[in-house]
Amino acid sequence: MSQVSNYATIISPVITEKSTKLSESNQVVFRVPGTATKPQIKKAVEELFKVKVKSVNTLVTKGKKKLFRGRPGARSDVKKAIVTLQPGSTIDVTTGL
Repeated sequence: MSQVSNYATIISPVITEKSTKLSESNQVVFRVPGTATKPQIKKAVEELFKVKVKSVNTLVTKGKKKLFRGRPGARSDVKKAIVTLQPGSTIDVTTGL
């Protein structure tokens, strides 16, 4: 996998209260494409951030139906990856790459 495809695998970090709380237990949350697999995510995080990954859990948040200017619409589905790091490894997502 090339450096470009690693950047395509990890879209962005998720920075919320819940994901900040997870960082205390050595976990980081990323948005990933819907087609990304756990091994691809693991390899991309290890190569981009130079850390060891213990495990990867993924989840898909289904898009809500909303009104946009009075017309019905829908938000897109979002796939997230919760990456658990080996003890001693850390990622500071606020500084970027």
